[in-house]
Amino acid sequence: MTYLAAGSASSLGNVVSGTLGFLVVAGMGLALFFLLRSMNKQLRKVAPGPAWREETPDPGPAAADGVTPARPGGA
Repeated sequence: MTYLAAGSASSLGNVVSGTLGFLVVAGMGLALFFLLRSMNKQLRKVAPGPAWREETPDPGPAAADGVTPARPGGA
């Protein structure tokens, strides 16, 4: 009986991470990847890009007659 108790006590300090530990960590990483991917997709729906990216610059009334306006400074 003493022999069994001594054997189990020494094995407590000898912990080795195995295949199960790797699978748990890999599964958590995979779940995190898909969670972040889904979060980015949802945030794109909620907060669209800034308005200045979608607006096209107005050419103004000068472009209608084909005359370009003079630049300040005479250049």
